[in-house]
Amino acid sequence: MDPQDEIEEVQEPRQLGVLAQAFCEQLMACLDACARGRRGLFSDVALLSEDEDCAWPEAARLRELAVALQGVLAQQEERNALCDEFLDLCSMHGESHPGERKLARAFLERIELGEVGAQPEGKNRPW
Repeated sequence: MDPQDEIEEVQEPRQLGVLAQAFCEQLMACLDACARGRRGLFSDVALLSEDEDCAWPEAARLRELAVALQGVLAQQEERNALCDEFLDLCSMHGESHPGERKLARAFLERIELGEVGAQPEGKNRPW
């Protein structure tokens, strides 16, 4: 089933909470794998590489789920800081990109410190 279809079926706030929790759990698992060196969480490495073994279907599905979840939340005038920040990281490109492994580690650290969704005063994000 397409992640967008799954999201559209969510009607109750409780169901949305369950979906957000599932997103969070999948994100944490993917961030852990990425921090240990797996590539493709923040972008589709298979498109950038000729090596088809680089494909990471769980990461692609997570990105799709994040976009769909963000859309449904926006319709209800709500936000999910974890989802927003993840999609922000997925949009980073260019020479100044610090690398997925470093991004994953920094994002995990921010999550553990409870800094996701809040910009610490006087600090810039590590990416």
